[in-house]
Amino acid sequence: MTTKLGEVGGTITDGLRVTRGIPYAAPPFGAARFREPRPVEPWDGVRDCTRFGPVAPQSAELPGAPVWRPGDEDVLTLNVWTPDDAEGPLPVLFWIHGGAYTFGSSAQPDYDGSALARAGLTVVTCNYRLGFEGFGHVPGFPDNRGLLDLIAALEWVRDHITAFGGDPADVTVAGQSAGAGAVACLMSSRRADGLFHRAIAHSVPDASFPPDLAAGLARQVADAAEVPFTAEGLLSAPPRTLVAASDRVVARYAADPDSGPLHYDTVIYGPVLDGELLTADPFDAFADGAGRDIDLLACHTTEEYWLMHQVGSMPPATTEDDLARFTAHWDLPDDLVERYRALMTGRPVLDIYLALAGDALFAAHTARLARSHARAGGRTRLSRFDRRRTRADGTTVRAWHAADVPFALGTLDAVGVDFLTGGPADADDRALSRRMVRAWAAFATDGDPGWEQLDGRTGGPVHVWSVPADRDEGPAEAHGLWDDVRATPLRL
Repeated sequence: MTTKLGEVGGTITDGLRVTRGIPYAAPPFGAARFREPRPVEPWDGVRDCTRFGPVAPQSAELPGAPVWRPGDEDVLTLNVWTPDDAEGPLPVLFWIHGGAYTFGSSAQPDYDGSALARAGLTVVTCNYRLGFEGFGHVPGFPDNRGLLDLIAALEWVRDHITAFGGDPADVTVAGQSAGAGAVACLMSSRRADGLFHRAIAHSVPDASFPPDLAAGLARQVADAAEVPFTAEGLLSAPPRTLVAASDRVVARYAADPDSGPLHYDTVIYGPVLDGELLTADPFDAFADGAGRDIDLLACHTTEEYWLMHQVGSMPPATTEDDLARFTAHWDLPDDLVERYRALMTGRPVLDIYLALAGDALFAAHTARLARSHARAGGRTRLSRFDRRRTRADGTTVRAWHAADVPFALGTLDAVGVDFLTGGPADADDRALSRRMVRAWAAFATDGDPGWEQLDGRTGGPVHVWSVPADRDEGPAEAHGLWDDVRATPLRL
């Protein structure tokens, strides 16, 4: 493949041309650290693009994925899958990985683009700056560097994807969790105008950081790194030092039940309302018509926060005192809690607690964001992932956060997916995955995944992904309880 920067060499496997590790911006270190992404210098000869590029600085070690190693600098790369025999330009699907804006990469096995490429798309996945490097506040430097990286990657798609068989005038941006939050931010930002035309957002987090919160958390990280909270001090700390310092700050919040809302959701990085790239929270921006011309396909899972309970990343609440402390920290009104009790009669405190947290941060927020987009005149579809499984030991694998991803991307056999799905896929699972892949491909092609647009006033219809068959229904009853409520977990 010949791009405007030089020739790249990939692989052809099972009818797909796959090109990995293509640089879309220069390494963001040295003189470029904490700055906007800079252009890549052209190269001579054929660049070897048969392997994924290095991952962004982080401490996570995920199944089947590479880990970050200090010294790895060429972290702003992307990957392309496209049918080798495609005729004419194909719709482009640009996938943004999740990971609390802190961990993850495009090299995770469950983010493979093969199934969607076989469905008729050119698929692009990318790495971007995470954690402090991508979202930490540095005095005098731009916030939201991770989002600026994604804009640079989309500009690469605009300028180069034709060489890979993709249509730069027909781009869909898709993401889950932090990736979906990034999608919502890109829809809200004028800097991304014209770079994409449709959007898929699964489990959008309600997580926009006011500038004072971003600065306060960055100061804590600087203190933990034992450097001054100045540009010079932070630049003096190598990435590995700030990764370790961030982990120490997170650990302190997790260990202290009196530390406030961050004790329950220890995510200390995210999009900053900097007044430049992001002038408003996406929900408010959507209400004002931002992104109205971009078709939106939104989805959430039924039991989002059961995953966080399963992996131990959220402290349990099993008593009434635990629940009262949690709701006080998150500023949830007493009548909301009582209404959940009425809807969940006979359920234990833990279930109510996880339902409240999951709806506040993901499920109800995603539905409310979709309705806001629809009310402003946007073409919007809403869905819910409701597939469950009973393990051999009798325990339930719930419709929890991220369980929908391998179904939608067609990666049920990828390394590490068994944990999310509860074991090897059966025939019903594979049929569900085929339906979701087809829906994504159809939406990326013509904006219609196969069900009615959302009515911004009444809230329905909602397409429910399930086994053995899907169904369409009205909005979840609990989500109507959030119409006049916004949880406010993001504060010190």
